[in-house]
Formats: sequence, C-alpha cells, structure tokens
Amino acid sequence: MAAGRRFRRVMIAVSPRLHWLNYWNARPGIAVLFLALASSCGYVGEPLPPALNIAAPIRDLRAVEYGDNIIVNFTIPSLTTDGLALKRIGAVDLRAGPGGNPFDANRWAAEAKRIPVAADSPGAVEARIPAAEFLGREIVVGVRLVNPKGRPSEWSNLVVIAVAPPLARPAGLKAEATAGGVKLSWQGAAPGYRVYRSVGSEKPVLIGNSDRPEYLDATAEYGKTYSYIVQGVRGASESEISAPYEITPVDRFAPAIPTGLTAVTGISSIELVWERNTEPDLRGYRVYRALDDGPLQPLSDIVDTPSYSDRQIEAGKHYRYAVTSIDQAGNESGKSAVVEAVGPEQGRSGV
Repeated sequence: MAAGRRFRRVMIAVSPRLHWLNYWNARPGIAVLFLALASSCGYVGEPLPPALNIAAPIRDLRAVEYGDNIIVNFTIPSLTTDGLALKRIGAVDLRAGPGGNPFDANRWAAEAKRIPVAADSPGAVEARIPAAEFLGREIVVGVRLVNPKGRPSEWSNLVVIAVAPPLARPAGLKAEATAGGVKLSWQGAAPGYRVYRSVGSEKPVLIGNSDRPEYLDATAEYGKTYSYIVQGVRGASESEISAPYEITPVDRFAPAIPTGLTAVTGISSIELVWERNTEPDLRGYRVYRALDDGPLQPLSDIVDTPSYSDRQIEAGKHYRYAVTSIDQAGNESGKSAVVEAVGPEQGRSGV
C-alpha cells in the first residue's frame, strides 16, 4: 500500500508535464512560437556595475594675476571617466593656497581656500580670486568637479603663481602719425608692456612688446583707422589694459631730399642725374631751374627716373638747377643742393 501511494504521488507530480508534452505534440505550431520567443531574448550575461558619473579631470587650468585679482580660466569637460556624457555637476571645487615645501597635495587641499564658482554645465569658466589676501606669497591653484553624490574628480593641473603688488594701469596713451609709422606713448612703471591693435570691429591683436612706455607701429597704413591699447606685464602679472586710443594716420610726410645731383653739358643740352630715392610710396621727381641769380622755377612735370635732359637752353647762358622728390600723396621734399652749368655753344659739349 505504501509503495502504491508513493507511485501515485510521483505520477501526480509528473502528470502535468506529460499533459503539456501531449499538448505540444498535438499543436506543434504553439511549440515553435514559444521557442522563437524564448530565443529572441538572447544571453543577458554578467550584470554591469552602475556608472559612477565622475567627471573627467580638468587639464587646461590657467591663472594669471590681473590688476587686483587672480584670473582663473578652465574648461569643464563634457564626459565622465566612463566616457559617458556628463549630465549633472554637483559643485566646482576651486582652491588656492600656499603649496609648502616639500609640496604635499593632501595638505595643500586641506588648507587651501575654497573659491566659489558659478558654473553647472560643461564649457569655458572664468573665476576671480582677490589677490590682496595672498600678496607677497607663492600659491598653488587647482580645481576639480564634484558630482551630485559627492564623488570628486581628480585634481586638475596645478598652477603656481607668485602674487606681487598689482601693476598700475598704463595711463595717458597717445598716438601720432610719423614718417615711419604710428608712434605710441604712455605713462607707466612696468618692466614690460604689450601693445594691441584693432581695425574696425576686429578683436585687438598683439602687435608687439616694449620695455619702455613707447612703441612704433611701423606696419600701420595711412588712411586706415586703428584703435590701440597697452598692458603692463611683469612675469605672470598683468595690469589692467589702458583706455583705447583711436587714430587715422594721414600721410603729411615728404620723402627725402634727393642727393648727388650733377649737371653735364651736352651738344645742345644740359644733362642732370642724381641718386634714386628709396621710399616705397615715391611717385617721382620735379626739376627746378633758374637763370643766373633768378629764382628757381619748376622746369618739368613729375619725372619717374633720377635723370633729366634740359634742351631749352641758350649757348653761353648761366643756369642753376635743383631737384625735389614727391610721394603718392603729393608731399614734396625740399630742394636738393643747387648745381650750375653754362649752355654749350652749338656743336660743343663739356662739364
């Protein structure tokens, strides 16, 4: 009897499975559909750990003393350490303080001052640190990002800066057109200066440096409007930029006076030659002549070569000559040294 009861229990336990097997055998389409659905799920594999959402470290931190402040610039990355898009930032942890010798990053981080930063998304960031608190000291500046759960990124590149008394802003900037370009001058006591120039609505561009409160912009062109600004520099310290000065240089500057004028009598002419001028905007020359002790009068239109043949002469008469140079703007130089010659007799020539 006991054996019979065990047999029935086994049959009862197995019979539902037999029932479904008989059902599938009777309806093979149902079995195929079930197997297809089961196989479409695929193999799930081992479960992945959750993303930490820790920002990639900042690598472009820059800091410079500018007037009364230390200007800090950096870029918040757009990715996490897992290579995923950085969705949220809990806080920007910017710190500045003495580094100590030897430098210990943990001690520096614990003692450095936290600087508030208003930024909550990837992109460029600028922050200002008042320099007065660190005056005369060497400090280390660093930044990292903290996610909403309080997990920090690695520290950025660290910047060391020696905080010095602020440089005074250059004052009294002036500009004037000269024959050699636009000459700038200003007041200041910095050991060095940067000179910036802009044309129209363009951004100012650094055009040169000077160790004195003056600068000659030899690349300026007449007729163009320029705006200049100047900034004092000392190591990693920068002054505030000067007030701008705008100028449209006008060419009122004559070329050099011609030199080397000589006169040679020809058969029926007096031949003049002189040294060629080298100005890039030279237009040509004008020849002047006087009879005996009379006033010098223009003899020619503008000639473009350093020579002239005077055929309007009379034999035996005494002539004096001078030459000027003229540029493209019409500016005329002073007269050259005067040379003299006597009109030759017909068929004769000489010096």
